[in-house]
Amino acid sequence: MNIELMRLLENIVRIGVVTEINTDTWEVRVQTGGLTTNWIRWNSGRAGKFKIWIPPSPGEQVFLLCPGGNPETAVSAGSLYSNDNPPPGSLENEMVITAPDGAEFRYNAQESNLTARGIKTATITAETSITLDAPKVECTQLLKTKTFELTSGGT
Repeated sequence: MNIELMRLLENIVRIGVVTEINTDTWEVRVQTGGLTTNWIRWNSGRAGKFKIWIPPSPGEQVFLLCPGGNPETAVSAGSLYSNDNPPPGSLENEMVITAPDGAEFRYNAQESNLTARGIKTATITAETSITLDAPKVECTQLLKTKTFELTSGGT
């Protein structure tokens, strides 16, 4: 096989580490071997009518897809766990999202349990209504309201 063709084939998929991020242009620079890419786009979980914004971080290990084997046309196409960035969970039926400030969103499908913790404030805004439909709603600290209406079951 010709040497140039072999080089191109080896470059189609590479693994690298994010070195810089530009959130204004949705681009990163990635170090792979002795090469640092120009600014390249990163992959998103969704970028159509539904969108997800979770930018990559410096030090994050990523796949580089290089169309035609040319790193100058590369895109960052997904992350890999590493010793520096291990997974935040280990259960098969659990989804975990963490943030740099320690906030955590965890859903365990086996237990049907949703937990959000490590956050300082939470805001839920709805134009029409919010319904809490459960046999019991418990508040462990101060509950403050501008108005209150009890329709049944209280004294």
